[in-house]
Amino acid sequence: MFSQTVNDTNENHPDKKRIRIAVSLFYFSMGLCFASWASRIPDIKTALSLSDAAFGTILFALPVGQFLMMPFSGKLVTHFGSSKVILLAMPVYALCLTNLGLATHGWHLGIGLFLFGVFGNMCNIAVNTQGIAAEKIYERPIMAAFHGGWSVAGFTGALVGLAMINLKVPPYYHFWIVIGIVSVIILLNYRMLVKGKSGSAMAASKKRFFSKPDSTLLQLGVIGFCSMASEGAMFDWSGIYFKDVVKAPSSLVILGYTSFMIMMASGRFVADRLAARFGRKHLLQVSGILISSGLFLSVFFPYLITSTIAFMMVGLGVSSIVPSVYSAAGKHATIAPGIALATVSSVSFLGFLMGPPLIGYISEAAGLRYSFGVIGIFGICITLLVSKIKAMH
Repeated sequence: MFSQTVNDTNENHPDKKRIRIAVSLFYFSMGLCFASWASRIPDIKTALSLSDAAFGTILFALPVGQFLMMPFSGKLVTHFGSSKVILLAMPVYALCLTNLGLATHGWHLGIGLFLFGVFGNMCNIAVNTQGIAAEKIYERPIMAAFHGGWSVAGFTGALVGLAMINLKVPPYYHFWIVIGIVSVIILLNYRMLVKGKSGSAMAASKKRFFSKPDSTLLQLGVIGFCSMASEGAMFDWSGIYFKDVVKAPSSLVILGYTSFMIMMASGRFVADRLAARFGRKHLLQVSGILISSGLFLSVFFPYLITSTIAFMMVGLGVSSIVPSVYSAAGKHATIAPGIALATVSSVSFLGFLMGPPLIGYISEAAGLRYSFGVIGIFGICITLLVSKIKAMH
């Protein structure tokens, strides 16, 4: 079902290590922009005097922008090439970040987040297409390490945000500092991006995109859905779980989230070697087992040490799934990488949107421990689904 051909490549590419560094830095830039926004959420919420409910509604504008742009991002990358789309989308994405710091009313922030989501999705599809092209040049798995760069940017953005808060730097000026960093990265690395566009696969993609979705891409999307639902649950609910269920001291409430993030980032830097040695299929099967085992461990033994270990298992489990799914989608025999990624990421992203609310609804009805147990079932689903995809390697 998948071929080893990636059309978005450049036969006369420079040193492959330099290409890998350049692509990694564009992943880092994306993560830095997003983490910088996340680090200033409390300040912006306070400045706008918004209630929790109102702010929650406004925050939904970001994923709406991302989701609505997904099909168009795939088309743009396929038609113009991922390198050209990156050079348009990345600077605008960073510029949209500064607009968030200018908001004086809730609706200002809503519009800003919508645009942030639109250009963020363009960056996401284009940068992941670059990752697939670079992986083809290397002829071995390196996609997880690229996503590791995004995770490192998450830590960096959080630390820079903490410093800006302590220095009492307003979000608007903080975000301009981020634009400066991103601009330098773009100027020093844009020449090293893999050139070209998916010309030969483009015609084959047009018909498929508007007709029945490819079954293998849908399966990959559902695997991504299960992983991102688990990931979203960790992002939004791990701190609450440690506070309300584990009854951790206030100074250790963040331990669950931190342990999850550290293992997710670390796992992405070793996942490629494991995939090359054991195969992506076996790696993802084990990853699904780690997710379900970790969540079930936290449910049955909700204590500080066991829950910390459990969340580390979940972080390690989710670390390789989305990079592997994206890489597999990009090797589709008849569908251009940009459109294949858009298809898979559209389905996957629904998990990120639906996972956290699902936790809340189940928690309201039966308790937070039971809701984590339900999310744990998603890990089992990943293992079963991966076993049925013959083309996964």
